[in-house]
Amino acid sequence: MPLKPLPMPDPGVPDLGSPRAFLRWLRRSQRRGQLLATAWGVLELACQAALPLALGLGIQAAVAGDTAGIWRTGALALLLAALQAFGAVQLHRQAVWNWITAASQLRQLVARQASGLGAGLSRRIATGEIVAVSSSDVERIGWYVELLARVRAAVLVWLGLGTIVLVRRPLLGLAVLLGVPVLAASVWPLLAPLERRYSTQRAFAGKATELTADTVAGLRVLRGIGGEELFLDRYRAASQQVRGAAVRTARIWSLMQAQQVLLPGLFVVATTWYGAELVIRGQIGIGELVAVYGATAFLSSPLRILGEAAHAWSVARVAAGRAVRLLALNRTADGEALTARLTRSERADLHDPLTGLTARAGRITAVVCGDPDVAGHLAGRLGGHLPLAEGEQPEPSVRLGGTPLDEVPLAEVRAAVLVQDKDPVLLSGTLAELFDVPGTGRIAPERALAAVRAGDVLDALVDGSPECQGDPMLARITEKGRSLSGGQRQRLALARSLAADPAVLVLDEPTSAVDAHTESRIATGLREVREGRTTVLFATSPLLLDRADTVLLVHQGRVAASGTHRELLHGCPEYRAIVTRDEGAASAGRRTAQDGPSASAPAEEKV
Repeated sequence: MPLKPLPMPDPGVPDLGSPRAFLRWLRRSQRRGQLLATAWGVLELACQAALPLALGLGIQAAVAGDTAGIWRTGALALLLAALQAFGAVQLHRQAVWNWITAASQLRQLVARQASGLGAGLSRRIATGEIVAVSSSDVERIGWYVELLARVRAAVLVWLGLGTIVLVRRPLLGLAVLLGVPVLAASVWPLLAPLERRYSTQRAFAGKATELTADTVAGLRVLRGIGGEELFLDRYRAASQQVRGAAVRTARIWSLMQAQQVLLPGLFVVATTWYGAELVIRGQIGIGELVAVYGATAFLSSPLRILGEAAHAWSVARVAAGRAVRLLALNRTADGEALTARLTRSERADLHDPLTGLTARAGRITAVVCGDPDVAGHLAGRLGGHLPLAEGEQPEPSVRLGGTPLDEVPLAEVRAAVLVQDKDPVLLSGTLAELFDVPGTGRIAPERALAAVRAGDVLDALVDGSPECQGDPMLARITEKGRSLSGGQRQRLALARSLAADPAVLVLDEPTSAVDAHTESRIATGLREVREGRTTVLFATSPLLLDRADTVLLVHQGRVAASGTHRELLHGCPEYRAIVTRDEGAASAGRRTAQDGPSASAPAEEKV
């Protein structure tokens, strides 16, 4: 059996019409695996059902003194046992394959949905619910999908066995054909209570998981205010709710398991008693009685599988319902209209209601933060990547031209707003491949490279790649650009962002690793290339700040001052303290703001 590579290239487009439709779609997506598992299950169960027949024939041969018949039936029993063992091994392998495939497919769908919704996901559904869907619910659904093939195999073998017995002994055949569905249906009254109790257990478990995630995210804050015991008590209470619900669910499941033992046992006793009556009357022999007993005893296997399937169906339907609710979430109910508004993003302001930051359309807006971590989080937030700080409650979405980014399809957001963090990644390949990114085509790679003053970078790449024959675009970049210095890597990444030419470009310390002379020239080139485009620049370097149209100071999570670089340098002590690294100015500026960002935090050194 060939192994399927995971993750899948494409998990597919699920049917989200209902939980049942979703489960049917999962079954259809692995037809080959289901057919193979069904075939191996039929082989195993058929051999298991036929073994009593071979044993009965052997006993009948022994009673008749037929030595050759004894050897033949012994050989037949050995062959059936070998085939049963082989079928069991292959069935187990294929069943595990089906289970893992279904679980992996669902996990990929959840991951794709989380990626597509972005930061808006936590506003639509609790974090604990997402964790529960991608863990316990995935396992329940995988179990159900895997079990379906075994159910088909059990039904096919039961029908075959019942038909054979019906031909030989009509009354016993009717008992086999009718007894199994009657016994299987006996668990139906318990399915509804089981589903209700498991749904309650699942809801409590989701809340407990959510509480755990929130506690871990805010652990530092909890320790600071001494709230560990309070949250520990809350988690203990939530855990006891889950335990109580699980116990109530287990009671129903134990009753179902008791039925699977008691009712088939009574059926075997009744059938054996009737067979013994036929032996006493001389209508059948001892060997045939043993075969009848073995065949009816075998029916406990299909009944066990059907009972397990009933349990699996109950929990899988609850899990599928929650998975469908997660996968059916959209970023917006009117995505096309909002996307159309984003196409005019070149003339739209970028506004963050949480901090009050507004980047005017077509202008370069520089943002100064005392804490580089706050700057990094805010840069990501402006691109719809993540909230401002870890552990906080869901925050209002950043808006581009009045359109919330969290409600727009993620691909459209990425096309409109490009965020380059302070540690950009360069993948291995040629320089031409590095610049093979979606863009408007307005900025050629050569112009972008010239804007960032990357002449020495191109020379270094040509010297390190003799096979490029002097063409820098054919020069190869090693993995993560390890053959280049930090400043060279930073300039290549900046040139790539400029060549993409997004409507809104967010840069986080794009020149922190270059010398002051090169930085000044890059500031000039950046302004030329981004003329008429919206640019947000997180920096503390005066060389960059002086070229910005507007400079904003973010202090204590809000925009505290705005103006040009020179205006703020002379009129805002906090700003001057951050930009000039002047501790004296920082002390003066923080006399009325004791908890402000660290003004003396050292910036990255130039190299």
